[in-house]
Amino acid sequence: MSDALTRVVSFYETLTEPSLPQLRQLYANDAYFKDPFNEVRDVAAIEAIFAHMFVSLDQPRFIVHTKIEQGSEVFLAWDFKFRIRKFKPEVEQCIRGGSHLRFNESGQVIFHRDYWDAAEELYEKLPFIGSLMRFLKRRVG
Repeated sequence: MSDALTRVVSFYETLTEPSLPQLRQLYANDAYFKDPFNEVRDVAAIEAIFAHMFVSLDQPRFIVHTKIEQGSEVFLAWDFKFRIRKFKPEVEQCIRGGSHLRFNESGQVIFHRDYWDAAEELYEKLPFIGSLMRFLKRRVG
């Protein structure tokens, strides 16, 4: 496993609000980030997305299960565990997903794309919306 990958995995597995500024060392200034809710190109904007995560969620943390590396390309499979402050804060939630990363020659992330099913992993767990999503899933399936 490359040093760049080791640093990124360690960062995400130990991520805290005070450690967020370290993101600027791991990502290139013009890094691209996309997930089901965001699409930005700028390390400051990426940092803002993760800062918002700490405002919205309690105890967010990533657990990386799989690391596949080929040249400058990486795929990570992970669990994201958290508690939703507004809905059932006593219940820990889990989103299972993956990330495709690309590193530049300096070992900084230049491309970060997260893949996870927002409907199944998030919406179905929310009050009201979840009932509707599960109903629609049964009707279509």
